[in-house]
Amino acid sequence: MTTESRRVPLPEGPSAEDFRAFFETVELPSALCDAGLRLQLGNTAFARFCFDHGLTVEQMMESLSGARVPDDGASCVVEVPLPQGGVVVMELARRGACVSVVGRRESELMRGQLVVVEQALLEQARTEGVLLDLGRSVAEAGSEEELVAAVARGVKELFPGRSFCIRIIDARTGVLTSLYAEGRLKEGSREPLVLKRSAVGKLHLSTDAIPEGKVVVAAQVPLLFESSTGGVSAPLVASGQLYGVINLEYPSTLREEVDLQQDERVLVQLANQVAVAVKNAKLIDELTFVRKYLEELLEKANALILVANRDKKVVVFNQAISRLTGFAKEEVLGQDVFTLVPEDEHLRLASVLAAALRGEPVPNFELRLRTRTGEARVSFATSSALTSQGEVEGVMAIGQDVTVVEQLEQRVIHAEKLASMGQLAASVAHEINNPMTAVVMSAESLLQRAMMMGSAGAADAEKLRKILESGQRILRFTRDLTSYARPAKDKPERVLLNALLDRALGYCEHVVTQAKVKVERDYGELPPLSAVPANLEQVFVNLITNACHAMQPGGQVFLRTRREGREAVVWVKDTGSGIDPAHLSRIFEPFFTTKMEGRGTGLGLSIVQRIVEKHGGQLSVESALGQGTTFTVRLPLAD
Repeated sequence: MTTESRRVPLPEGPSAEDFRAFFETVELPSALCDAGLRLQLGNTAFARFCFDHGLTVEQMMESLSGARVPDDGASCVVEVPLPQGGVVVMELARRGACVSVVGRRESELMRGQLVVVEQALLEQARTEGVLLDLGRSVAEAGSEEELVAAVARGVKELFPGRSFCIRIIDARTGVLTSLYAEGRLKEGSREPLVLKRSAVGKLHLSTDAIPEGKVVVAAQVPLLFESSTGGVSAPLVASGQLYGVINLEYPSTLREEVDLQQDERVLVQLANQVAVAVKNAKLIDELTFVRKYLEELLEKANALILVANRDKKVVVFNQAISRLTGFAKEEVLGQDVFTLVPEDEHLRLASVLAAALRGEPVPNFELRLRTRTGEARVSFATSSALTSQGEVEGVMAIGQDVTVVEQLEQRVIHAEKLASMGQLAASVAHEINNPMTAVVMSAESLLQRAMMMGSAGAADAEKLRKILESGQRILRFTRDLTSYARPAKDKPERVLLNALLDRALGYCEHVVTQAKVKVERDYGELPPLSAVPANLEQVFVNLITNACHAMQPGGQVFLRTRREGREAVVWVKDTGSGIDPAHLSRIFEPFFTTKMEGRGTGLGLSIVQRIVEKHGGQLSVESALGQGTTFTVRLPLAD
């Protein structure tokens, strides 16, 4: 098989005349130049384009001669000034040594400008939409944390791909209260805040409003993030106060071209809006804190506080008055204030409320309050609660429980009576002591004479011995009584505790006898301790007396002493009825007593506790109903 090759003729390119004819028919104003922008060929449309703009072709080319020629394969746009003002736009494109020049008509130029304007308007609308949404978000924010989160969402939407940092501070102290960052912050870039000096000047921020040490003003703001290539910042300023700053930076990985001026303009607009929101949030936080503080102050105050509005409804009922009446706050709030007092007090309360609602204070008035268990007498001072316009909107009453005061007064009077009786008893003891001494001495003399008579005087001797023992007992009792009643010296002495306990028991001999109880002693060896003897005697006299009063006839009092380390310990135990757990925590309170009227003032144990603590010791109690009570006294031993 024979293969025959044939040469296919290629079509020849257009001739120069054909190219020139085609070039003339092109409607675009076009020209061909060499690399030096010297005209090689221009079509009719190009000549007409030059004429329409007041130039000849030669003048147009002369204006283009100074333009920069683009690189091979590239293009550029050149603006050529016109004699009558304005410019004409020419587009240059290079292919090898040939440069094409195309004139843009006004319609094409206008179309390009309209596209730019449309894009700018769309971007402006988007920015305004984001700022509007941000305004709603920050207005609805319930806390500073929610506000910062809303601002962060707005910044990310307005400036995608950027790193940013939002810092909020306390306007007075400059202390950083919130921080949010998108990006990797540099070490130590959290504080202090750095403000650009030009921005401070534009915002008219005074130096007094810039917290010293926490905020720095400089010519340039340092970059906060790693690998940032630049950035802008905007302070948060409202009403002349600085509330923070927003920093926006451009990471090196950002591909799009940035417009610093546009970003700064939008950031400042956003910062102004955020600053007002932060200021309002701070004010709301402060008002909330002050309100809660005042509510807590009223609630926990150590005074009876009651507030009623103009409709006589209770709006404040604090813990003190709740404890006094036994009514919970929830039971009383919103109820008529007259339900808190007995019916026969309504008229007096109505006159007081009427005066207070007229703006007239009532400095002091007493009335009875209803309680769960009965009634309590209180003393109130009232004042008018005013609105911000100065109108009376309610009545505030602040007072105290005078029931307790009256009880204390009665007990003090009773204590004074007992003190007077003590002084009288001491005087009586002194008066008894003189004649009884004569009786004892006479009995002793007669006893000796009867004993000398032998059997004849035996009967008389026995009678005289009983007279002598009874007289000596009376003398010993009066001597102990006056010794106990004598004011104690405050100077401590070295005391043997076991001997002191025996003396105290001697003072209580009549109480023990009257109560018909037995006393058992179990003393351990104790070294001396430093104490005021009379004061310690008062401690144990009181404890032994209380033990006797707590028992029925036939009971027992146990006195026990031991040494434990560097302490001497005394236990005073009885076999009485014990103390009710509800009363156990209150037995050391002044004037608290469970004894019958006339058997105690309630001052004893509180004084005993004070004396023991003054000696550096401790007093404790253990008790169970039906199983008796044990008081434990711990005292430090002398060195």
